[in-house]
Amino acid sequence: MVLEGLAEPDLPLFSVADYVVFSLMICISAGIGIYYAFSGGGQKTTKEFLLADRQMHVVPVAMSLMASFMSAITVLGTPAEVYTHGTMFWMFWITYIFMIVISAHLYMPVFFNLGVTSAYEYLERRFSVVVRRLGCATFILQMTIYMGICLYAPALALEEVTGVNLWGAVLTLGIVCTFYTTIGGMKAVMWTDTFQVCVMCMGFLAVIIQGSINVGGFGEVWSRNLDGERLTFFVFDADPRIRHSTWSVLIGGGFMWTAVFGVNQAQVQRYLSCKNLRKAQTALYLNIPGLFVIVTLASLCGLVMYALNKDCDPVTADYLKTSDQLMPYTVMMLLSWLPGLPGVFVSAVFAGALSTMSSGLNSLAAVTLEDFIKPFKKDLSERQYTNISKVLVAFYGALMILLAWASSFMGAVLQAALAMFGMVGGPLLGIFTLGIFFPWANTAGAVVGIICGFLATFWIGIGAQIYKPIVPRPPITIEGCPLANDTISNVLNVTGTATSMVTDLFQTTSAEDLVTSAVERPAIAELYNISYLWYGVIAVFVVVIVGLIVSFITGAQDPAELDPRLITPFFDTACCCCPGGCRHALWCGVRHDETDKWTQQEKEENEKEMARRESLRIARKESLRKESLKNKKEDGDVEKIELKEKEGTPIIGNEDTGV
Repeated sequence: MVLEGLAEPDLPLFSVADYVVFSLMICISAGIGIYYAFSGGGQKTTKEFLLADRQMHVVPVAMSLMASFMSAITVLGTPAEVYTHGTMFWMFWITYIFMIVISAHLYMPVFFNLGVTSAYEYLERRFSVVVRRLGCATFILQMTIYMGICLYAPALALEEVTGVNLWGAVLTLGIVCTFYTTIGGMKAVMWTDTFQVCVMCMGFLAVIIQGSINVGGFGEVWSRNLDGERLTFFVFDADPRIRHSTWSVLIGGGFMWTAVFGVNQAQVQRYLSCKNLRKAQTALYLNIPGLFVIVTLASLCGLVMYALNKDCDPVTADYLKTSDQLMPYTVMMLLSWLPGLPGVFVSAVFAGALSTMSSGLNSLAAVTLEDFIKPFKKDLSERQYTNISKVLVAFYGALMILLAWASSFMGAVLQAALAMFGMVGGPLLGIFTLGIFFPWANTAGAVVGIICGFLATFWIGIGAQIYKPIVPRPPITIEGCPLANDTISNVLNVTGTATSMVTDLFQTTSAEDLVTSAVERPAIAELYNISYLWYGVIAVFVVVIVGLIVSFITGAQDPAELDPRLITPFFDTACCCCPGGCRHALWCGVRHDETDKWTQQEKEENEKEMARRESLRIARKESLRKESLKNKKEDGDVEKIELKEKEGTPIIGNEDTGV
């Protein structure tokens, strides 16, 4: 229902050509999975299935890292963010530069030097198995909830506007994504991500080009946004309650995105698929121009949307239920003149969903196998481990679809789940930072620190869901919306209701309501007004400070006894021009000069473990041979068996169990 007095919008629905374009994107994604299921080694080892044999080229790794950033929520949410709040979000491109440098040189080398598959294996080596399981379980909970939301939220937004069937889209995407991730492994995930990034960019460009043409050129787009107070690039006010200030974007955003690119399993697993550290760092550095292009295209879409709707806000006019639907609404109004173009955009949205979900499925299979199955089942063959990995992908795919169904009953809880996803990243970054940079931290400090970090962020985050932050916004209007009739009273009634805009995560009030809200809200609500970008900063500082205090109280770790590969040589990177003796003094007791010794020692231990497993395999095979021989003798085939033994013919033959 639209506001009283306004005419119903004439909104086109999906055409046959749009469904053809969408189906083509789905088929290509599935086809890539089928190709990699049978090419190369056929995904027969965990190294190939989970890490692409550590032989991936730089370009698909870089594109896959970008695709994980460009979820469907980003494709729909970033333009809506710029439309609603202005261009401060675009300034994240500066944050990405610092984040990538930090991730590439301080966090990435640690995982590469250890040769891990699961990032949480580091936590066991550095602290204990308890910390490893705690971190891994947190990631699994975080990722499964997020994947369910990534599958459901865009389908819901598109159903309302385009007429695409909600559960048809959810089931199609969920099944196709699970299918190609299960059979194609990491190679299929990365190459489909590469294809999907291209589709998403095409969707953005279609909106920007056609929208600029419709309003009279990009100069007019810029002029309308300038008049509408959308062009804001620097806000130097240090108040932490300002949602997007220069400081919150650069500092808070830096912590938030380092949690994603530096220690998140989905991203770590991607760059570990490169052949060596230098190639992985190159792939990460390619994300600087890549992410700049992505955030710029998404922001330009937001500017075009405002230029098209500056006199008639669709959300305030009740044409739409949420701001998430602004982008598909604009697409259907803008591009439906050419059948197939809306299909390109919808393909872009669901390509973002596929890239996020496939990354999540592969990473969930990796951490579950490495952190929960291998420690208890150490003597299985590579083929068995690989088959288990594929079963895990299928299981998490089914769980993802189930959680998408559960999301339909959440209502406001859906928004809380999205906020909680951000709350988890900060404490996980904190525990990795504590271990990688502070050699005195011990297990007790790590456990108490991460628990306190979770308590701090969840306290503030959940409080912000109860007492919504008050976020002032640029002006909007519905004065230009078409009326059901031409009476002056209707115009006045309609414009009088357009004082604010309802959004998904933040409450907006008029100047008068700010005073009323301040009286009604308790004093503690001011704490919950803090920008969501500071959650990660708070979490990291709480984890590190509490962790160090507890570590020194309970007996600090002796740095000289640590494997030097567990500690990043920060001062070797930051003070590379200083004399060697000076840098050695800054190692804080860690014997970084013994790295090769520890690497060789680990190599010898791995060789012994492989020899042990091989001897167990041979012993098991011999035991099965004797058992088979015994059974056949009991069946009266003694003479036949003895003849085969003399001739040297294998007794078990095709009846062997295959072990």
